[in-house]
Amino acid sequence: MKQIHLAAQLPGIHHTTVWSDPRSASQIGFESFARLARTAERGKFDFFFLAEGLRLREHKGELHDVDVAGRPESLTVLSALAAVTERLGLAATVNATFNEPYEVARRLSTLDVLSGGRAAWNVVTSFDAFTGENFRRGGFLDEADRYGRAAEFLAVARELWDSWRAEDVRADQVSGEFVRADAGAFTHGGEHFDISGRFTTPPGPQGHPVVIQAGESPTGRDFAAREAEVVFSKYDRLDEARAFYRDVKSRVAAHGRSPEQVKIFPSVTYVLGDTEADARERAREIARAQVGPRTALIYLEGFWGRDLSDYDPEGPLPDIDPEPENQLLKGHSTFRNGRAETVRRWREIAEQRGLGIRDLVIEVAATPTFVGTPRSVADAIDEFAQTDGADGFIFVPHLTPSGLDELVDRVVPLLQEKGVFRTDYTGSTLRDHLGLTAVSNEAVTPNEAASRRAS
Repeated sequence: MKQIHLAAQLPGIHHTTVWSDPRSASQIGFESFARLARTAERGKFDFFFLAEGLRLREHKGELHDVDVAGRPESLTVLSALAAVTERLGLAATVNATFNEPYEVARRLSTLDVLSGGRAAWNVVTSFDAFTGENFRRGGFLDEADRYGRAAEFLAVARELWDSWRAEDVRADQVSGEFVRADAGAFTHGGEHFDISGRFTTPPGPQGHPVVIQAGESPTGRDFAAREAEVVFSKYDRLDEARAFYRDVKSRVAAHGRSPEQVKIFPSVTYVLGDTEADARERAREIARAQVGPRTALIYLEGFWGRDLSDYDPEGPLPDIDPEPENQLLKGHSTFRNGRAETVRRWREIAEQRGLGIRDLVIEVAATPTFVGTPRSVADAIDEFAQTDGADGFIFVPHLTPSGLDELVDRVVPLLQEKGVFRTDYTGSTLRDHLGLTAVSNEAVTPNEAASRRAS
């Protein structure tokens, strides 16, 4: 029987968070992050995850009004959370396009040391000029090259972590602090990076932070299968999730890796009720709060590439064709590729089910994954995992910061009762929680370490 892994995310983009709910608190205040993280740790979750964009999205030249402005930088938040949690993994999204390996590797290694081995890195890429304007790089990197840079970026970070070899590090008998002998020397020459020097930060208890990736395109999936230890999935419907799971796991095996050492986590939501009917009604109310009339039209405009403000949000879909090359919503890949095919599929769904604009957007973008009583939701979570739709789940609550309370108090005990989820942590590091092999900083040179990975 597969043991299920659980994680939590405090959302920062999209329409998930219902800010109008009186129980909703600050989206940027540290206490909100701390409360959600403490709740996740109380529930014995594997990790707490923060997504991050490097620019607020814009819709028709104005800030997209469902994004959180003023959100603090993720690694800084997680470093603070390390002081108010003890076992919970801490996962940050850090961009491999607009950063440099030395700085990122140092900050992640620092988090791993400070947290006692709980750090994780979600490796993401960005190629668009819209984001690049913040860095004065414009669209300098072709889309086809983004994973090439990311792969070399990750390889360099691993070289830097490996540069502190076991034989070069000893603990001072009085202070217990690291004393450097010949540690940290590195040299790397490649297509994107040509650096050398000494890495100043010792490795944390895990050796390497856990590497996370969210590959969706064939290239992205292959990158994730080759490099990642946790793979995020957008598929929260069981049939699609199983197909993604099979595909990625087969790619993992094709790269000579054990599929058991790569965990797949779809992003999911939930709504509970005392009865099934009560849960369905709550789900309907939450979805309509998440997708108001204006949000529904903005969402549609992202795919149509047209101004649809004259259309009734409760009325039928626009009878005009989309303009796939016209991008009204900038800063998110969802609205870039395959829009014509998406619109065609949506027309079919709307016609078959008699859905207007707002109800269609709710159907395709705001329908909760798990809806029901605590018992039926626990059963559905278990079935999803046991039938290979996932190894674990990232729960994205619609309320900040109280959104996990019901799940932890009413569903987690039932999963523990089933014997599919831990009753307590059995290790101290994130790799322990995930059942991943610890990375040993062997007595090898950085070039030897890179050669081993390349082979």
